[in-house]
Amino acid sequence: MAEISNMELIAQDRLAGFGGIGEGMSLQLARDGRRVLWLAHESAPKNFTAVDVTDPRRPRVVVQTDLPHRQVRSNSLEVCGDILAVAYQTAQPGLTPAGIEILDIATPEAPRSVAFFDCSGPHSRGVHQLWFVDGRTIHCASGAADFTPTNPRDDQFYRIIDLADPTRPKEVGRWWHPGTRQGDDAPPPRRHPRFDSGIRAHNTNVYPERPDRAYLGYLDGGAWVLDIADPARPKPVAHWNPHPPFPGFTHTVLPLPDRELLIVSDECVRDRGQDWPKLVWVVDARDESNLVPISTFPLPPIEQQRSRGGRYGAHNLHENRPGPAFRSDRLIFGTYFNGGLRVHDIGNPFQPKEVACFVPDAPSGSPAGAIQINDVYVDENEIVYCVDRFAGGLYVLQLTL
Repeated sequence: MAEISNMELIAQDRLAGFGGIGEGMSLQLARDGRRVLWLAHESAPKNFTAVDVTDPRRPRVVVQTDLPHRQVRSNSLEVCGDILAVAYQTAQPGLTPAGIEILDIATPEAPRSVAFFDCSGPHSRGVHQLWFVDGRTIHCASGAADFTPTNPRDDQFYRIIDLADPTRPKEVGRWWHPGTRQGDDAPPPRRHPRFDSGIRAHNTNVYPERPDRAYLGYLDGGAWVLDIADPARPKPVAHWNPHPPFPGFTHTVLPLPDRELLIVSDECVRDRGQDWPKLVWVVDARDESNLVPISTFPLPPIEQQRSRGGRYGAHNLHENRPGPAFRSDRLIFGTYFNGGLRVHDIGNPFQPKEVACFVPDAPSGSPAGAIQINDVYVDENEIVYCVDRFAGGLYVLQLTL
């Protein structure tokens, strides 16, 4: 290992030679007692892969599917019970399939499509991310046939999809950053002068502890908290945006309700540290009308990392998802591309400290020439699953803190 601390690597699986994984990781407790980890691929030709992790030391691929063409990706997925929801995003607006596929996975080896929620349109690339944890509702970052952005970079917004009948998904609500849709009364928002990644929805998380709140990462639009008590009429209650002067791309907003904190990550999207710093922030959320950043996670210096290959900076967080997942308001697991997987203790939110890390050597065949740890999922037994963006596939670790 290039670097490992307070973790033990117990398995790796290159996923039948297609080891590039995106941001979709979700664990199914199958009816026959197996534990099956579902993974969304970062890009074509593969769609998703299911891995039997009943014995986490011996992962085994049980199914792997293909995309219909190379101009679409399935970057995000979620499992709830025996239902799998997969997001499809196209390379250009106007292509298909662009939307959400609903599959019955009661038999993991034979996923069966039961519905498709179409989000295609002349200005839509479909769905980048979805969140599905209650068995009833999908929250997603999506385009739509009837949404024309004021700027083409702003083509995805927050949508709420009712899945009470999995064979007939239907939209029940939507919200977008004011000024990003043609016809809005609000003027278009200001754009980042150097790092214009777009003002559009990315992560759209809703938790059972606060079903009336949606936590949105909105790229250069910052972090938003919405009141969704009436899902047909979402309304903003909190907003925090450090971009500019920081270089944009708010990715994930993770609430810690019992501590009245938000953990907010900004995704690195450029190689060799060109958009540094990309940080994880601790934000005081005691007063929703006045979100206040109080610290950032310590990370290895950019001078040490920029020449190692690929991206370096924050990306995904383990999101305290309901179900067979580790949940903590103190230990935060995050992925940092060539900075690997890192675990921070925020017992003192003003002084987060790193307590564990895992940075494997560059996987063979990686175009980055370095590890690019892309996403992380931690199960209720503190088994840690993380994935490489290009070639390394799935890494399975045991936390030894």
